[in-house]
Amino acid sequence: MKPTELDHAGASEVFNQDEPYVNWHDETLWFVRQKRDKAAFKLPEWEALRERASQIKSYGLSHMDELLEEFERNAIRNGIQVHWAADAAEHNQIVLELLRKHQITHMVKSKSMLTEECHLNEYLTGNGIEVIDTDLGERIVQLRQEPPSHIVLPAIHLKKKDIGDLFHEHLGTEAGATDPQYLTEAARQHLREKFLTRRAALTGVNFAIAETGGFVVCTNEGNADMGAHLADVHIASMGFEKIIPKAKDLGVFLRLLARSATGQSVTTYSSHFQRPRQDRDSKPQEMHIIIVDNGRSTQLGRADFRNSLKCIRCGACMNTCPVYRRSGGHSYHNAVAGPIGSILAPNLDMRKHADLPFASTLCGSCSNVCPVKIDIHDQLYKWRQVLAKEGHVPASKNMGMKVMTTVLSRPRFYQWSGKVGRAVMRALPATVSNSLNPWYKQREMPQPPTESFREWYLRNRKK
Repeated sequence: MKPTELDHAGASEVFNQDEPYVNWHDETLWFVRQKRDKAAFKLPEWEALRERASQIKSYGLSHMDELLEEFERNAIRNGIQVHWAADAAEHNQIVLELLRKHQITHMVKSKSMLTEECHLNEYLTGNGIEVIDTDLGERIVQLRQEPPSHIVLPAIHLKKKDIGDLFHEHLGTEAGATDPQYLTEAARQHLREKFLTRRAALTGVNFAIAETGGFVVCTNEGNADMGAHLADVHIASMGFEKIIPKAKDLGVFLRLLARSATGQSVTTYSSHFQRPRQDRDSKPQEMHIIIVDNGRSTQLGRADFRNSLKCIRCGACMNTCPVYRRSGGHSYHNAVAGPIGSILAPNLDMRKHADLPFASTLCGSCSNVCPVKIDIHDQLYKWRQVLAKEGHVPASKNMGMKVMTTVLSRPRFYQWSGKVGRAVMRALPATVSNSLNPWYKQREMPQPPTESFREWYLRNRKK
C-alpha cells in the first residue's frame, strides 16, 4: 500500500522508517524557518504588517461578493475573459474547452496549488492534453508521478542524489551527477523547447486586485512569465479568496510573502498581468481567468473557520510544524499539506480528511508565524470537536475520550487511577512498553514516578 493511501498516522509511520532521512527533512525545513525569522526580525514594522494584512483579508472576506464583481467588471474592461467555476469539475471542463477551441493539445503550466486541488493534470492527460509543469520542483515531482509535498518547495522531500537519478532516467544527464548547477542547466534546456512551442500557458494567481482587474503571479524562476508571454492563450486559475481590494494593498502582502516563505526580501519575479498581450504583427493574445469556488463559500460560511481563507500560501506553518517536519507532506493525502491543509481539507470532505486535524501537537507555532495571523491551532482544535460530533472519529478514540472524561471529571477517581497506574507500570512495565502502545513505537517510556505532583506538593508545601 502506498503512503498516500494510508491515513496520516499510517503514512507517517512509513515515512519514519528511514530515521537519518527524517532527521535531514526536519533540519532542512527548520533551516528555512530560521531564515524566515531573520528576515522578519530585520523589519521593526513586521507585526504591524501582519496585522494590516490580516485586516485587509478580513475586509475582503466580509465584502467578497462586491470585490469579485468589481474585479470582473475591471478585468473585462481590460480585455480579460472571466469564467466562474462552482467546483473542480467545472474548472477543469472550462480549461479543456478553451484548449479544444484553439485545437491545442500541449500546454505549459506554472505552479498552482488550485490546479493540484482540482487534479487538473490528471484530467487533461486523460483527455489527450499534454501538460508540462515548468516550475523546477513541480517538474521534478511530475516526472516522479507524485504530488508536491510542500506548497512552496514541492520537491523538498528529495535529495540531490534522488534528482540526479531522476534526470539521468528522463533527461539523459550523466549517471551519478548531483551538482545542482549542472542539474538545473539540464532542466533549463529541457524546458526551453516546451516554452517555445506551446501555444497555451496556465498560471496560478497569488493576488487579484479588485480595483484594477489585474492579477499578480509570484515566482523565483520566471517560468510563469516565460509561459504566459510566449503563449497565444494565457489561462489563470484563481480561488476566489485571492482577491484584495486595492492596488496599494499589494505592497503589504509582497513584503510578507517571500520573507515568510523562504526568508527572501521579495520573490525574484512579482509579475503583474493587466491585459492580454497586443502583438503588432499577429493576432492579439487571449487571456482568461477562472474564478473558482470549490467549497470556499462553505468555508466562508463557517464562522469558526472562515479565517483559513486568508491564507496566502507561504508555507511558513509547514516549515515550523514539528509534526509536518517529521511526517512529510505526502502523509497528509491532500493537495495542501501541513497545518493549513489540515483546516482546509475537512471542509472539502470531512470523512476523508477526518484524521488531519489530529495530526498536530496544538503547540501554536503555526499561528505565531502566519503572516496574516490565521488562528490555525485554534481551528485545528475546533475541527476536532466538529468531527467528533459528526461521528468522523474512530470508535476506539471516541471510547477513549469518554473514559478520560469520566476519570478527569472525578478528582478522587483520578487520584486513585494515578496510583494504580504508577504501581502497575513499576511492577509490570510490559503493560505499556509494547507495540500496542503507539507512544512506545517511537519513544522509550519514562520510569513511572513514585508519587504524583499533588502528593509531592501536599507533603512539601509547609516545609
